[in-house]
Amino acid sequence: MQFICDTPGGKSWFRIETEGEAAFESDAMSHAVEKHFHLAWEAAVDSYRSSGRSFVEQNIGLKDHVRRVMPLFLTLRDPEGSTLATAMLPPGGQYDPSFRIIIVGRENRDPYPEHEGAIAMLGQHFGLNLDRGHCYPYS
Repeated sequence: MQFICDTPGGKSWFRIETEGEAAFESDAMSHAVEKHFHLAWEAAVDSYRSSGRSFVEQNIGLKDHVRRVMPLFLTLRDPEGSTLATAMLPPGGQYDPSFRIIIVGRENRDPYPEHEGAIAMLGQHFGLNLDRGHCYPYS
């Protein structure tokens, strides 16, 4: 996991970088982020076009390509490392009007009542409006 930013109350946002981390998040939060991470990873890999000429060079830029084009999957953790909320932001955290940002709590519950300050800090970090009406899909 990659540290993204600290938030009020000693909480921190981290980027989920591997399928193993996504699987842990799914288990800990009882939701399907692992499935969405896997689908996004596969789509990013499928979109890669190698510039390498030889077999050995063909995947040299794959990891960077995947990090650049796949959505950001993030986890909010408390100081003890417990999972609190999960977010999916557009690739690179850049505004994209066609991308549906999703932020959910445990079992897809609404994380805003308990973690609104932390979500706002994540939005400020990336320069995105992460209001509940647009980001919580089950309202």
